[in-house]
Amino acid sequence: MMLKDQLTAHLTEAMKAKDALRTSTLRMVKAAVKNREIEKGEDLTDDELMKVLRSLVKQRRDSVEQYEKAGRQELADKETSEIEIIESYLPQGASAAEIELAIQLAIEETGAKSMREMGAVMKAAQARLAGRNADGKTLSDLVKAKLTA
Repeated sequence: MMLKDQLTAHLTEAMKAKDALRTSTLRMVKAAVKNREIEKGEDLTDDELMKVLRSLVKQRRDSVEQYEKAGRQELADKETSEIEIIESYLPQGASAAEIELAIQLAIEETGAKSMREMGAVMKAAQARLAGRNADGKTLSDLVKAKLTA
């Protein structure tokens, strides 16, 4: 079953179960997917759908950070719940050890010694973690820490 069909089936189940959070989250996901399909002019592949889902997760993480700074914990909790629902459709994320190893191998591969080579290290590390759902901000922070140490 394609991911898009799975999302539709799960939306129907959530509506029947009267699960308001899951229903609203999956409707939002379907709307984002539909908007991307309209932009592209054709149906999305599963890989493109994964990119949309990762983008939605990233937006929600940014929102959680902003809500917590503003003291709006109830909104941060709602966004966190939405993240959990969306992430259930993404492949298992890379572990901290896998990310560390990928960064170390990327630094060795590129011969990077300073922050000037951060772009090359990021590109190599992301290539090693392709399909493993590694958070770009976390990856970036770890690469900075390694290159400045």
